[in-house]
Amino acid sequence: MRHLSLFLFFLTLQLQVLLGQDTQFSQYYGNPMFLNPGLVGINQQGSVGLNYRNQWPSINANFETYSFYTSYHFTDVSSSLGLIVNSDREGYAGLNSRSAALQYAYQVRLNDNWTFRPGIEGGYVWRDLNYDRLTFGDQFDDTGLISPQTAEQFNTGLSVEFFDMALGGVIFNEQAWLGASFHHVMEPNQSISGDESPLRKKFSLHGGYKIYFSQLNRRLESKNGNEWSLIPSINYKDQGDFKQLDFGLTVMLEPVMVGLWYRGFPDTNFSGIGASDLVLLFGLKMGPTIMGYSYDFTLSALGLNSGGAHELSLSYSFDLRDSRKPPRGAGEVKCPVPFIF
Repeated sequence: MRHLSLFLFFLTLQLQVLLGQDTQFSQYYGNPMFLNPGLVGINQQGSVGLNYRNQWPSINANFETYSFYTSYHFTDVSSSLGLIVNSDREGYAGLNSRSAALQYAYQVRLNDNWTFRPGIEGGYVWRDLNYDRLTFGDQFDDTGLISPQTAEQFNTGLSVEFFDMALGGVIFNEQAWLGASFHHVMEPNQSISGDESPLRKKFSLHGGYKIYFSQLNRRLESKNGNEWSLIPSINYKDQGDFKQLDFGLTVMLEPVMVGLWYRGFPDTNFSGIGASDLVLLFGLKMGPTIMGYSYDFTLSALGLNSGGAHELSLSYSFDLRDSRKPPRGAGEVKCPVPFIF
């Protein structure tokens, strides 16, 4: 019990960032369903995708996140369905969080230029603590480890399961978009020790605008029909006491894309870990496949010693409709969100 008490005290300090905010992706448009349920099926086709993030790999308290999603847009009923599965692990204490959720979005054509997509998500979350990954001082002598803990000693019962829900929507035309999402709308209890610890609502506001090179100068237009564009975008998040703003620019020179973002906190008095980052992105589009790699340069006190954060994204688009039969929704406006084709 003494070990467990000390460990839980340290864990509370160590995991302030993890429990105070949700997992995040620097390539937030590389995992659209994670960002906003209104973006499920936004490519007007089907898609599958994988995302991986390793944050602070050079220190023991690193975070590893995996995400898988698949979706399909049913044009005849203006609806999209999707499944997203996430797994997050904190390296030092082995705090695991896994979730699976279904999403639905309905597409509404407002006029010839604008489209609106409200969406909803319902899912289930499992969290547990791998206490058996720790060792304590009384297990060691001058020769090394002499008293490994037994499995029975690690049966702490530190786990929790709960239902979770999110709402979102996005409005867009061929060049601009603006979306908003609310996650954890019921603020479920996330405590693994039986106490009350509500998972605070998370609000996200995101948007951007696509500027084609040909709009700036006709001589900059691609000769082979590939897209050449500049895409400034933002993503603001607010969850409990945590606030964060990402803003930057993606340059699309199809099949290559590069990006640069700054992540910081609007509250200049905030002194938390990882308060600001500089994010570099490189992406490649090969037909229906898009791959992306980004690296976060940590600008806070952790600096380069943390190892920053590595992130990979992979997505594939497909269409199951009969190509000989024009769909009822032919000519629908396409959303200009980066990574969506």
